[in-house]
Amino acid sequence: MTRTYVIDGAEVTGLDSFWRVIGEAVNGPGGYFGRNLDSFADCLSGGFGTPDDGDFAFEWRDHEASRRALGQDETVRQLQLRLGRVHPQNRAAVEEQLKRAKAGLGTTVFDWLVQTMEERAPGALRLL
Repeated sequence: MTRTYVIDGAEVTGLDSFWRVIGEAVNGPGGYFGRNLDSFADCLSGGFGTPDDGDFAFEWRDHEASRRALGQDETVRQLQLRLGRVHPQNRAAVEEQLKRAKAGLGTTVFDWLVQTMEERAPGALRLL
């Protein structure tokens, strides 16, 4: 039987709060379900934190509030953080992403999360 986890989009005010909200939805207060895109992808596809039965879905309620909170401003913030720790060979690519984000172009943090969910757990996401 499919277990449905609810993400309250109104509680998502940035990427850090997204990690808290989804972790608690899946694993209760203080629960873990990723703290970066790689660990999130791992949790969605069988790694540590994945629900035991593997049959799960997410209802992202009020996802438009999350889309706004995880939009261009949060994307710029996240790319600036990434720029501080990126390998020198990848610096130019991150700088270009940051330039585009500052101009209001390109994918957003919200897009990154949705894409990861769709790739790693096809059909498990419902945007409400």
